[in-house]
Amino acid sequence: METITLKQKVLSENQRIATALRQRYDAAGLLCLNLISAPGSGKTALLEKTLEALGREEPSRRLRVAVLTGDIQTDNDARRLARYGYPVKQITTGGTCHLDGTMIERALADWKLDEIDLLFIENVGNLVCPSSYDLGEHAKIVLLSVTEGDDKPLKYPSIFFKSELFLMTKVDLLGLVPFDADEAERNARRIHQGMEIVRCSATKEGGLDGWLKWLEARLEAVREGLHAGVASN
Repeated sequence: METITLKQKVLSENQRIATALRQRYDAAGLLCLNLISAPGSGKTALLEKTLEALGREEPSRRLRVAVLTGDIQTDNDARRLARYGYPVKQITTGGTCHLDGTMIERALADWKLDEIDLLFIENVGNLVCPSSYDLGEHAKIVLLSVTEGDDKPLKYPSIFFKSELFLMTKVDLLGLVPFDADEAERNARRIHQGMEIVRCSATKEGGLDGWLKWLEARLEAVREGLHAGVASN
């Protein structure tokens, strides 16, 4: 009973912080996305190619992007992502298998949110713990690579139920590994019927087109919301 009560208190406090963070994101007009997956699914590679693609935009259209990346140890991912010229900060959890609201709040303390259009949070590699912690994000995104199992949505239903988008990564390897992509999609929709699904590859030409279109649509929705807010004031 004490263990359950303590967990409820921790999650309740985290929710309070997450709600405050979301209010700050909305006031600043930024889109925050929380990327969650098992280790090795390609979160960092996806972000590298995404930052590279966004950096090719004309200066007048270029998004102001920032990244928070979580890991139990090392700052390897942050160093990889910092090469693309955007603000990147490593959150080293020291053993904790997820990021929480307090970690995000602390990491953002010296960043001006109104100077950011898009905030990526790369969560710790884990499909269980991160599903319980709201970070104030506008959407959770779950990644599953074809080098894993096509039954994983059924094994880890919580994160698939809570995620708006399922990114199937490393699809360039389909046919080389025993993975049924259609079955993986069916399993995901058994858990979350309305989930959007995008197949992508960080190594194939045009492999991120679907992901970038989804991202642009979400950013446009934020812009429209800002315009609507201004018009109503």
